[in-house]
Amino acid sequence: MPDSLHAGDLLARRYRLDELLTESAGGRFWRAQDQVLDRPVAVHIIASSDERADGLLEAARRTAPHHDRRLLRVLDADRTEDLCYVVNEWGEGTSLDIMLASTGPLMPRRAAWVVSEVADSLARAHDAGLDHGRMVPENVLIDRQGQVRIIGFAVDAALHGLPPGRVSADLIDTVAVLYAALTGKWAGVSTSLLPPAPTVHGTVLRPRRVRAGIPRPLDALCDQVISPTSGQTQRSTHDLSRMTGVAAALAEFVGDPTGMAEAGSWSGPSPTQPVRRTDPLPSAPPPAPPAESWPSPRATEPEPAPGPTPEPVAEPVVEPVVEQPVELPTQAGIPVFDENDDVGWIPARSDSPAPPPPFEDTPAKPLFAPEPPEGEPVRRARPGTAAAQSPAYWPWESTGPGNNPATSTGSGVLPSPETRDAHAGIVPGRNWFRLAMVIALGVLVLVAAVAAYQLGSGSDEEPADPASTQPSQTATPTAFPGLTATDFDPQGSEPREENPDLVALALDGDPATSWYTSTYAQNFGPAGLKDGVGLVLDLGATKGVREVDIATLGGPTALSVYVTATAPTGVAGLTPVGTAAGNGGLAVSLDEAVSGRFVTIWLTSMPPVEDGFRGTIADVVVLG
Repeated sequence: MPDSLHAGDLLARRYRLDELLTESAGGRFWRAQDQVLDRPVAVHIIASSDERADGLLEAARRTAPHHDRRLLRVLDADRTEDLCYVVNEWGEGTSLDIMLASTGPLMPRRAAWVVSEVADSLARAHDAGLDHGRMVPENVLIDRQGQVRIIGFAVDAALHGLPPGRVSADLIDTVAVLYAALTGKWAGVSTSLLPPAPTVHGTVLRPRRVRAGIPRPLDALCDQVISPTSGQTQRSTHDLSRMTGVAAALAEFVGDPTGMAEAGSWSGPSPTQPVRRTDPLPSAPPPAPPAESWPSPRATEPEPAPGPTPEPVAEPVVEPVVEQPVELPTQAGIPVFDENDDVGWIPARSDSPAPPPPFEDTPAKPLFAPEPPEGEPVRRARPGTAAAQSPAYWPWESTGPGNNPATSTGSGVLPSPETRDAHAGIVPGRNWFRLAMVIALGVLVLVAAVAAYQLGSGSDEEPADPASTQPSQTATPTAFPGLTATDFDPQGSEPREENPDLVALALDGDPATSWYTSTYAQNFGPAGLKDGVGLVLDLGATKGVREVDIATLGGPTALSVYVTATAPTGVAGLTPVGTAAGNGGLAVSLDEAVSGRFVTIWLTSMPPVEDGFRGTIADVVVLG
C-alpha cells in the first residue's frame, strides 16, 4: 500500500524514494532517485486495488512512445500485488501557477509565447490521437533555461479519474492558460487552484475587462474560445476550433521568438518541483579576528624602577564604528507603449544634464536719442525718398513747393485720408457707400436665383416619402418558422442513420426533448473513425441567414455551421460560415447575411459519456 512506503525505501529494487511531495485522493507523488541511471525521477503511486489503476497504466502505455521535447516523458510503469506506479522524467523549474502567485501576470508577448509552446505540443499530440486531458497552469513548467515543459501528459487526467479523449477540453483549457497568464485568473474547464475568472450573467469577462493593457488579438482569441456566445465582433482568421489554429494564431502574434526563453530563465526552485542540490553547501564564514585594542597610555612611559607592584590601571574601552548604509534616492522612469500595447520603461538618467548657457544681458536703451556728431543734422532723410535726393532738406517740413501733398517727404509724417481725399476732389465716405451698394445688389441677385430654382424644381418632383428620410437601421434577426431537418452521416456505413426518429425533437422548441447521435468508442477528429455527424435543416426557400443558435447537452461540444443552396452530400470542400465550442448554448453570429436554403450543423467534438462519446442537441433556431 502507498501508506507503507517511507523516505529511503526502494521501489521495484531501483527507485529510492527521497521526498514525499504531495498526497491526495489515496495517491502519493514522490521525488525519487533512479539507482541504475543515477538521475532524479518523479513517481506517482496508488494502490493496486484503486479503480484508477487500469486507466493510469493505459495512459502510460499510450503516451510513452510519443516524443516531444516539451513533454516530461513516461520512463517506467508497473503494477504489483499492492502498488501501481508510473515513473516520469523529472523537471526542474517553476510551475506557472507559482509564478503567477509570486510575480503576478506575465507581459502579453511572453504569455503568448509560453502558451504557443503548449499549444504547438498539444497540436502534435492531437494529430497523433493523444490528449493531455487536464491542461492547467499547475502542469506548465518553466525550467532552468526558460524552456516550457508540460507535466502529467495523460497521466494527471487518469489520476483525477478523467476519461481519455478530452480533445475539446484541451482546447478550452489551453486558451484558459493564456487567460490566466494575462490576468492571473482561471477560466478553464478543468479545476485549478488559481482564483476563478469573474463572470457576468454566467459569461466569463474578456481579459481586457479584467486587466488593462492586454493587446486586442489576444483578448479576441480568449473571448472567442472561452465565451463563444459573448457576441464578439473581432474574429480570428485562424480556425480556433482546432489546436493547430490556436498555435498558429499565437505564433503569428509572437513573431520571431528568438530570446524569449533566455528572457524568462528559471530563477529559483519551485515549491511543487524541488531541485536536488548538486553543489556543496557553503561552509560557515571564518570567525572575524579580534579587533586590536588601543595602546595603553602607559605604553610610551619609561619603565618604573623596581619596587612594589602598582595597582592595575583600567584601559580605555573603544566602541566599534558601524557604517550606516547610504540611502539612494528613488529614480522614476518614463512609460513607453509599443504597437502591441506592451508597457516598457525608459530608466531615468544616472547623470545630471549640463546646465543651459546663461542668458545674455540685454543692452540698455537710452531714454533720449544720442546727440549727433558735430556738424551733422539731428535727423536724416529716409534713403530712397525724394527728400533724401533734395539738397535743401528740412526735416520738419512735410510739404513743399512742387511736391505732391499726398506723399511723404521723408520726415515720417503722412497726411490723413481726409486731407488726401480733399486734395483729390473726392467726397469722404463715398467709396465705402458704393462698395456697400454693390454687395447688397449681389446678395439680392443670389437670393432671387435660389428662390427661382426651388420653385422650378418643386413643381416637377413628387413629394418625398417621409419613411424614406428616416435613417436605415439593421433589423433585429427573427427566427425562421416551419423548419424541417434530417440526420446527416455521410461518412458512416449503410443505412447512414443517426437516430432519424429523434430529429424532430431538435426543432420543437422544448429544451426537455433532444436529438442525440450514436455512441462512439472514440471522439471525432484525426484519431477517430469519422470527422463528424450532424443535422441538415431545410428552410423551405433561399433565405439570408444571420445567426444560428444551438442548445447542446452533456458537456463540451464543438461544431461548425455550413449554409448551402443545395442539400450537401458531405462537408469535404465546403467552407463553414462559423464555428463554436463550449458547454450549453452555442451561437454562430454572422456579420452579414449568407443566402442559402440548407443549414448544416456539423458536430466535430462530442462530450464523453459512460461508455464512449455522444453528442446531444436539445434545440436549434435559425434567424435572419
